[in-house]
Amino acid sequence: MIRAFDAFSLPLLRWFDPEDAHRMAIQGLKLLPPIRQRPDDPKLAVRAFGLNFPNPIGMAAGFDKSAEVPDALLRLGFGFVEIGSVTPKPQAGNPRPRLFRLERDEAVINRMGFNNDGAEAVLRRLAARAGGGGIVGVNVGANKDSEDRTADYVKLIETFAPVASYFTVNVSSPNTPGLRNLQQSAALDDLLARVIDTRERVRKNAGDSPVLLKIAPDLSLAELDDVVHVARSRRVDGMIVANTTLARPSTLREENRAKEQGGLSGRPLFRLSTRMVAETYVRVEGAFPLIGVGGIDSGGAALTKIRAGASLIQLYSSLVYKGIGLIDDIKRDLSSTLLRTGRDSLSEIVGADAATITAEDWPVR
Repeated sequence: MIRAFDAFSLPLLRWFDPEDAHRMAIQGLKLLPPIRQRPDDPKLAVRAFGLNFPNPIGMAAGFDKSAEVPDALLRLGFGFVEIGSVTPKPQAGNPRPRLFRLERDEAVINRMGFNNDGAEAVLRRLAARAGGGGIVGVNVGANKDSEDRTADYVKLIETFAPVASYFTVNVSSPNTPGLRNLQQSAALDDLLARVIDTRERVRKNAGDSPVLLKIAPDLSLAELDDVVHVARSRRVDGMIVANTTLARPSTLREENRAKEQGGLSGRPLFRLSTRMVAETYVRVEGAFPLIGVGGIDSGGAALTKIRAGASLIQLYSSLVYKGIGLIDDIKRDLSSTLLRTGRDSLSEIVGADAATITAEDWPVR
């Protein structure tokens, strides 16, 4: 059924403006009938951040910004779903057009600007599904016009702690002016200190809420040193590597579309984001797990990301070009790799190539 759906929907959606097509996909998922998924290969199960993931493939933040269809996505076979980014107040985001396909590059550029329905509406939806099972993380961000952005993150931790499987502190979107400045050492230290303090304060009533930090792939290695040092000292539970890039590789073929402002994702981001996963992995030294995201469009790409140091992975842009059948393709390839190599779990290969990758020439930006 999924193959037939992809064969019909992918060409159809290409006729529409990318943002309209995205809205149609959300509406379509709302109508998705209950699907009885085949049980995942037990060897694909992952234990990370104190959570048990049935498989390592997650839907990245940005698709279901306002928690409209997390359960439908889980039924499609994702091991976890990350909704958001959510801001305290509803936000329209940047003016349209703000989402662009680079067809020949299998890439996307977006400058959405944290458009979402706001914390109140998102909380209502997540509370309605409480007890429904599945891992649903909440990616939190600050309002564009906020006078105290750190206070926004604190408020969101307080708000969503009872219903979030985990939190992602997003300080790496390139589409909210000044947001990436929160990755600077002193600002990040203050932010994480307040976020972790808030998490501990609400833990008694809300339960445990792992906190992850999502970073940009455009950090220098010196900046990455600082970020990892702060993350480890503040005892975050994990990191997501990485968000979209402001770089425009010279290999892009859609030259006119590549001039659009915003963050680039999809296949051209793969090498840079994978290098950043490996660089982060060697710096973290096993203190916490990583989620690798950026350009994963096949089982081989997923395996490369895992061997670079990712315990879990996330998809988004590749689904625009490959369809939802990609989820099963990746699972099948990962299971085949474990069977062929005689391994019992993916944890046995996490980071196996990290040292080698960090010794290679830097990917062309």
